[in-house]
Amino acid sequence: FTAYGWYVCLWVLATPFQYGYHISVLNQLHESLTCAVAPSSLELPDCVPMTELTFSVVTSIFTVGGLVGSLMANFVSDNYGRRPAATLSAAILVIGTLIQAVSSGVTGLCLGRFLVGVSAGVGLCVSPVYISEITPKDMKGKVGVLTQLGIVLGICGTQMIGLYMGSKQGGWRWVFAGSSVVGIIQVLLGLSGTVVESPEWLNAHGKNVIGRSLHTTSTTPVAPDTEALLEDEEGPAPPYESDADVRLKMPQTSITLPAVIFKTPEDVRTPLLIVCFAMLSQQVSGINAVLYYSNDILRSTLPELGPYVSLAITIVNVLMTFPPIFLVQKLGPKRLLLISTAGAITSLILVGIGLGRDLKVLSSVMIVVFVMSFAVGLGPIPFLLIPQVSPYYATSALSSIALALNWIANFLVGLAFLPLRKLLSGGDPSKQGRVFWVFAAVLALCMIMVAR
Repeated sequence: FTAYGWYVCLWVLATPFQYGYHISVLNQLHESLTCAVAPSSLELPDCVPMTELTFSVVTSIFTVGGLVGSLMANFVSDNYGRRPAATLSAAILVIGTLIQAVSSGVTGLCLGRFLVGVSAGVGLCVSPVYISEITPKDMKGKVGVLTQLGIVLGICGTQMIGLYMGSKQGGWRWVFAGSSVVGIIQVLLGLSGTVVESPEWLNAHGKNVIGRSLHTTSTTPVAPDTEALLEDEEGPAPPYESDADVRLKMPQTSITLPAVIFKTPEDVRTPLLIVCFAMLSQQVSGINAVLYYSNDILRSTLPELGPYVSLAITIVNVLMTFPPIFLVQKLGPKRLLLISTAGAITSLILVGIGLGRDLKVLSSVMIVVFVMSFAVGLGPIPFLLIPQVSPYYATSALSSIALALNWIANFLVGLAFLPLRKLLSGGDPSKQGRVFWVFAAVLALCMIMVAR
């Protein structure tokens, strides 16, 4: 990468950062955002009256927006370009966050959060593909992992801000406003012409590749493009060429979502299964449920650190996202994903045992191990796989399908977690850990499909 290449990469990574920021923002702001009765005032109220059920609806509508956004991402990205799609994602986010920042009721919060979800749906489909298409081949694995790093940094940023602003009256408005400022900067840079379009997209649409160079001249050897899907790179290496350089000779027309779903081309079937089950494994691992449950478990083990438990777990998540940047090149994505899954399954089983036998220390340690295992592979690798295993003409469509499945699984896991825990425990608190064994079993099945 040149310095300009890193600038473009940083601009793109603002999108997954915003996604991570808004995943947990409402939970961090719950105390200052909600109240039983809003104080009478001509100005914007410091809080919004809502019940726990209403708050859950406002929170979950983000997922609905994400699903809508992921389904429209393929059309926008393929027809108008990666850069316009990412810029559109940022523009929608700006509108959504500003609506939330000035809301005085539930309707405004719901509308704003839905738009932020749409922004996230579009952005998460485009970002990994965009980054892959501007990255030199010998750096593809390292840079591809940065999508997940952007997400966890966004989550960490929300939690750090929440510690300060979460208890202040009206502080939640400034949290949304701050996010809109980042979005405005991203939109202005995207419209200014200082961010290059993907060379592969330009070539596929018969346009000249113009603009500043993204890559430095290099003789770094890379493996040929004929390696098996998900396998380690082997064999004699030709002179360095980026993916964009290689594919400039092979313009192809992009495929639509309906064509992938109803008339799946033969060379798309295996990549479709890989990216779908890889993305599905993220959610069926129960990561959100574990993080939700971890607060109660760790606070009972370390009561004096109660307010900082969530932040500490997120910091662990951030730190453990750095090793894959280096490990993915040495171990390969398939091996790293399997190692991560093995650690996640083992820790989920032990979390269930610890909860069943009231072994708080075991449960606490295994929650941390689970988060570490997830961060090493299950978090970053699915995003990395989409552009790596997909034929170029189907990359955008497969990204939309995989991310839509991810959003649906996210919603269903959140919806089913508490009822499933109650069903499996039969009302016995000592048996509530059984739900984590279900996550372990489903995760194992998904990974078997990926590894086949």
